[in-house]
Amino acid sequence: MMVILLNCVTLGMYQPCENIDCSSDRCQILQAFDAFIYMFFALEMVVKMLALGIFGQRCYLGDTWNRLDFFIVMAGMVEYSLDLQNINFTSIRTVRVLRPLKAINRVPSMRILVNLLLDTLPMLGNVLLLCFFVFFIFGIIGVQLWAGLLRNRCYPEHNFTLLAISVATPYYMADEDDERPFICSLPWDNGIMSCRDVPARREGGRTCCLDKDDALYRQSLGLAVEPLTNGTVSVAGLCVNWNQYYTRCGTGHRNPHKGAINFDNIAYAWIVIFQVITLEGWVEIMYYVMDAHSFYNFIYFILLIIVSNSFKPLNTD
Repeated sequence: MMVILLNCVTLGMYQPCENIDCSSDRCQILQAFDAFIYMFFALEMVVKMLALGIFGQRCYLGDTWNRLDFFIVMAGMVEYSLDLQNINFTSIRTVRVLRPLKAINRVPSMRILVNLLLDTLPMLGNVLLLCFFVFFIFGIIGVQLWAGLLRNRCYPEHNFTLLAISVATPYYMADEDDERPFICSLPWDNGIMSCRDVPARREGGRTCCLDKDDALYRQSLGLAVEPLTNGTVSVAGLCVNWNQYYTRCGTGHRNPHKGAINFDNIAYAWIVIFQVITLEGWVEIMYYVMDAHSFYNFIYFILLIIVSNSFKPLNTD
């Protein structure tokens, strides 16, 4: 038990990001302790094999916890053999975190708790199956209703140009990274937001109210026309509201949050449903759907949260 506790301390003190090549004294000491702990566990395994035998019902590998110890030692042997050949196989090193599990085999009361937990897993299968059906039903509903709708953006009219310069921004963006996009409702849907709700452009702390005719007149006088970073153009000395020309709602190619939030297929729908039942950022997702489709879509999310939370008493029982 003392060696297991020492192993927990050394695992907690290891900092792989600061010592990639393990050149510091701290890392060298931790490596020495790790080697000692591995040799101790390997020696323990060999002694048990000599005393109990290897194969058989009452032998070393006949016990489940001894098989776990055997796997941990063999994984450590593979790790050290790869280190000797200068092969970096990081996934093997993650097996070190299983070493503290050896404490379960040393504390009888802990073994009873773990065995009891393992015995209850089959009974949780029906709960998990019910969760799967709920996920599947809500996912299918989301795909049927909102597939592709979270891609809706406000575009200029076809072949629209400003001062003989095509608009470089394909759709209206509230900011450069487009993390919180302006999602509009198609003409045949009843969403909350439309392209008429695109806010006026602000420049220098003031709201722009002029239109492109004023810019054309300014250009006819030979005054400067400067391109902006968002793809539109600016006329020196004028505050033109270019946002008013994003009037056509159409389906684009990007979903919110770098494509992670959408109902385009059942896999992405399950990801969104899982995020909603965790109650993390679900309101923002609900607003996206309400903006694109209908105000009454909030019923879907409220029902999903109520149904998913009803599984918690089942899991507790």
